[in-house]
Amino acid sequence: MNVGRAKEIAESMDMVQVTYEGTPVIIQHVDETTKMARIYSKTDPENERDVPVLNLIEE
Repeated sequence: MNVGRAKEIAESMDMVQVTYEGTPVIIQHVDETTKMARIYSKTDPENERDVPVLNLIEE
């Protein structure tokens, strides 16, 4: 996924299906400078982490 699309999804009120390593996730924030996204799993919302935007897949 590209940074622009990740930002659109993070700012959208629509529920867009996004996965990281096969796990459905929610994008909280995107850092354009580092091209990293703060995400959390839908099944484990307490476990937030920063991952490369390029590794996110829009379903």
